[in-house]
Amino acid sequence: MKPFVARTAAPAAKAVLRQATAIKPKREKASDGLLPSQAHINQNPKSDHNTGFAVDLTHDPKGGIDCLDIYEKLKADKRVKYLIFQGKIWSAQNGELKYKGINQHNKHLHISIKETCGYDTSPWFPWLGTPTTINKVKAAIKPKPKKKENK
Repeated sequence: MKPFVARTAAPAAKAVLRQATAIKPKREKASDGLLPSQAHINQNPKSDHNTGFAVDLTHDPKGGIDCLDIYEKLKADKRVKYLIFQGKIWSAQNGELKYKGINQHNKHLHISIKETCGYDTSPWFPWLGTPTTINKVKAAIKPKPKKKENK
């Protein structure tokens, strides 16, 4: 049986990336992620990425997104189901444990969101400051796909 895969990520998951970009517009985004690739689905068919309730945030301390700090601070956020970063997994239920998965999440922070909080887009990073209006707009705009050149 094929695992369920959402067509779109939950608003709360999208908000993580949009808010991080609005606050720190020059941050790296290489390891950002919402929905899974087929390889990820095959590797982890029960991942919260499949349901749209997970997000990966690129670790970029130089760009203002220090996932070590965010990992610690998001432990207090009631929307968080669990966090994975640098070989550790944390949940309110189990506390912090050694993460035994293949990907140790050294380049990004994995945030799994409780299904009951999927529409809660309140600020994820209030300690990082408030984004300017223009940065909020830029972060919400989706880039258009590149047009193919006619040859």
